[in-house]
Amino acid sequence: MTTSSPATKIVNWLAAGLAGLALSAPPVAAQPTGLVVSVAASMHAALNEIAVLYRAATGVTVALNTGSSNTLARQIVEGARAAVFLSADELQMDMVDKAGRLVAGTRTRLLTNQLAIVAPSEAPATFSLAALLEGRVTRLAMGETASVPAGVYGRRWLEHEGAWSRLQPKMIPFPTVRAVLSAVEAGRVDAGIVYVTDARDSSARIVATLSTKEHAYLNIVQPAAVIVGPAEAEGRRFLQFLQGPAARAVFTRRGFGKP
Repeated sequence: MTTSSPATKIVNWLAAGLAGLALSAPPVAAQPTGLVVSVAASMHAALNEIAVLYRAATGVTVALNTGSSNTLARQIVEGARAAVFLSADELQMDMVDKAGRLVAGTRTRLLTNQLAIVAPSEAPATFSLAALLEGRVTRLAMGETASVPAGVYGRRWLEHEGAWSRLQPKMIPFPTVRAVLSAVEAGRVDAGIVYVTDARDSSARIVATLSTKEHAYLNIVQPAAVIVGPAEAEGRRFLQFLQGPAARAVFTRRGFGKP
């Protein structure tokens, strides 16, 4: 019988240990497959529906990367993989454009939206828009007013109404409009400012809708564009699909307007 040398034993022991580590190591997170579309949280539900329609029509799978517009814009500027970007406002799209990440000529004014004031379903029926503006709340949920589009628009409205100074100390900031809505639905705040498209399918009570006709300074346009990179051709096709009748029907049903 052949006896292994001490050096050989050490090598075999190390090899077995490394194999064990490989077996016990957590799997590497899979990268998204298909056409990556970075979409603002407020548009996720609509895009989820449209992605299914697009796959049925083309066979191409759409992977949605959802988050706040400012976070998504920063990711794209830093080189994150994405074929199309749907932003909740023009400002974040401007950031991506200035970084040279948009395919020339593809920036599109895709949708319009409106703000809604919401309250928990169990809130007193007497709670009104006037009560909010008078400061008769303890906690008001909003998107971050310096970066989250719905928060920026919400602050603009409150300033226009002369109520920002009263409500700023009571404002609780959130990273996305969906997070604001969740806080309202759970009753953790007295009221929230969200998009009407989010409020429509929520258990929260809509206290008021801020229409563009009455508040022209709240001209909420939500753009889309193709991102420079290897998926530009498919990105163009998807952007065209977003402007077609099948996608438009989804957007309309969910309360989005057309510029």
